[in-house]
Amino acid sequence: MRFSFWRDTVNRTFSGNPPKEPVAVLLASALEDLSKRSNGHAKLNKSWFVKVISAREQYLNNNPYPSLDALERYAENTYSTLLYLTLSALPMTNINIDHLASHIGKAQGIATVLRGLPLIAFPPPPSHHSNPTGALALPAGGRQGAVMLPLDVMAQCRVREEDVYRKGSEAPGLRDAVFKVATRSSDHLITARTMLKNLRKGEDVGHEFEHGEEEGHSDSLSATKDQPFIEQKDDISRALGILMPAVATQLWLDRLQKRDFDIFHPSLRSADWKLPLKAFFMHLRGQI
Repeated sequence: MRFSFWRDTVNRTFSGNPPKEPVAVLLASALEDLSKRSNGHAKLNKSWFVKVISAREQYLNNNPYPSLDALERYAENTYSTLLYLTLSALPMTNINIDHLASHIGKAQGIATVLRGLPLIAFPPPPSHHSNPTGALALPAGGRQGAVMLPLDVMAQCRVREEDVYRKGSEAPGLRDAVFKVATRSSDHLITARTMLKNLRKGEDVGHEFEHGEEEGHSDSLSATKDQPFIEQKDDISRALGILMPAVATQLWLDRLQKRDFDIFHPSLRSADWKLPLKAFFMHLRGQI
């Protein structure tokens, strides 16, 4: 994957000279539409696009995550950042909503890495069909057969990569390691729900936003300062649909727990028929 191409595409698009490429054309259209809808006051942050590209580049070849914190940073720089961009496109500048999106994106990103572990550890053979189904396309030069668990967690739970290849879900310590990583994802969802409950009551979220001083959040910080409670509630209602990945993530984590953290169980790679209905009712009740 040509990351220099995507960086150049983002730079040229934000400079008003998008290349004749579908993604660039659509992004340029989105930037123009956002500017018109906000009378020039709102914009998407270019640095967030670059952050996503850089994070994907770092781990594209299935390099191991040195620690659980490193995995969390990856989730923040990809899934959370995509949520920030989606919120900006509404447009919305609210530091508390950004904070919620940060926790939900981290939970989603960590759970997604767990969900993909079997496919990375035992990649299917490459498909030569024009429209492959169910196959995972690994990048050229990527590590064939990588156990994408944080190295510190593997060490703590005494999980050996070769045992995973030989014994699969019965590898010693594997379920404990999966439980430890899944717990971090679940903790972020619990935190997000507590924050949402506090915000609906007009209370403080309870802790500082660790990324609040980073580029891209300064406008949200100033816009939220001294914001009336009624406006805060309106922002929550407007942003709720964008925060719905929390529902899908929780459903998958629940399924993982029911399977006693057997990450290789086939049911964990199938679609959950309850998701659309669950998401609908959660949105209707204003919950995540």
